[in-house]
Formats: sequence, structure tokens, C-alpha cells
Amino acid sequence: MSPSEEFLKHAADCQQMARSTRDPQSKATWSRMAQRWIDCAQRFELQSRAPPRGLRHNWTAAAQS
Repeated sequence: MSPSEEFLKHAADCQQMARSTRDPQSKATWSRMAQRWIDCAQRFELQSRAPPRGLRHNWTAAAQS
């Protein structure tokens, strides 16, 4: 399982907890945690597609040529 899939699994677990709780404050907390896991998954996907740090400048210049 990739890191982003792991993050999304944690998000789904948090969403389930948010649905199952009756306390509004707990529901909001679980929902925020789920969103943070989703954000982590998205960041990981974006960073895994980005060129390595040392190559970013050269890669960007080449792409504009």
C-alpha cells in the first residue's frame, strides 16, 4: 500500500468515526482529522510527481524552451 493510500485509509477511518459519534464537537474533530489525512495524501502525490530538488531549475527551464 502506498503512503497516499495509507493516508486515505486513515481519512476513511476518521470519517467513519465522525459519522458514528453523536457529540457535535467530536464529530467536528474527526472531520478535521479526516481532512488533514486527505491533505497529506494530496501533498504526497504532488511531491512524488515533482522533479528532484536539484533538477527543478533545469527541468523548468527546459520545459519552457
